[in-house]
Amino acid sequence: MTADAAESEAFLEEMRALALIALREWDLAVTSVAPIKVRENAVFKLDLAGGGRAVLRVHRRGYHSDEELESEFHWLRALEAAGVAVPRVIRSRRGRDFEVVAGASAGPRQIDVFEWIDGAQLGSVETGIEGGSDAVAGQYHTIGAIAARMHNQAANWQRPPGFRRHAWDAAGLIGEQPLWGRFWELAALSPGQRSLLDRARRRIAAGLAQYGMAPDRYGLIHADLVPENMLIDGPRIRVIDFDDAGFGWHLFELATSLYFIAGDRIFPAARDALIRGYRSERPLPEEALARLPLFLAARGTTYLGWVHTRQGSETARELTPFLIERACAAAEEYLAADRM
Repeated sequence: MTADAAESEAFLEEMRALALIALREWDLAVTSVAPIKVRENAVFKLDLAGGGRAVLRVHRRGYHSDEELESEFHWLRALEAAGVAVPRVIRSRRGRDFEVVAGASAGPRQIDVFEWIDGAQLGSVETGIEGGSDAVAGQYHTIGAIAARMHNQAANWQRPPGFRRHAWDAAGLIGEQPLWGRFWELAALSPGQRSLLDRARRRIAAGLAQYGMAPDRYGLIHADLVPENMLIDGPRIRVIDFDDAGFGWHLFELATSLYFIAGDRIFPAARDALIRGYRSERPLPEEALARLPLFLAARGTTYLGWVHTRQGSETARELTPFLIERACAAAEEYLAADRM
């Protein structure tokens, strides 16, 4: 076993032990605990006596304050009330949306439990999107419509006092301390790539300032409407994983949905379908849509920041070459479009 594999196995066992301790806070008859995904958060499937299932999430340390996490649950309930299919939390025996639990070797972490949602992922970064152009277009039309309904709900919702989430604004994307890290310092960048991204960073800052933050274009967004966060169950698509949800541009939401298929043969059909779906629920003028390359470029920088802050991890080493290639392509496309 390699050192990385041993470290990953040790972390998984540590998170599983913490999950077992946390389950004492819930009135659930759990028969088994199995990992689903251990990346930023550690997510486990719970098998329950009687054949039911649930999902337990152990949060990464320091990403959200307790107030920010509680705000996530406020928005989830508001979205469900507005008819958007989202995960439903199972509260602890003390009536809390989450508990803060510490283990023997692990520091305190926020832990929550959700009802199980049946369905298959639309796709993932690793495997891509499955299905022909017509099937993918239908799925992206639905994603666009769901994004628009979420934006409509957020625009008309009176947020409760104390509501707090991070912001995917100019400072959070390309400021001196971006939310996901100083992407321009990524060691794997060549001098030419670093120069390209420096130019793009300056133009992105100017483009964001010019576009502005009016309520018709900026508000609460999911910020991670990628294929792996869409569960398909027959004709229905449910949205999961609101960990990155915060304040941001609506076009940033759409750019995130499209980012990992940009350059793929299905991209034109998916893009057009996504826009049609969005416009079926919410206006999106052509003048605004012309800014999509700006937000694709901005989205690309965030993923470079992500791997920059995780350079020692196996996942970062595997993804870094692809993410650099994709981010540089998005930057070049934006700079070319911005000159037109």
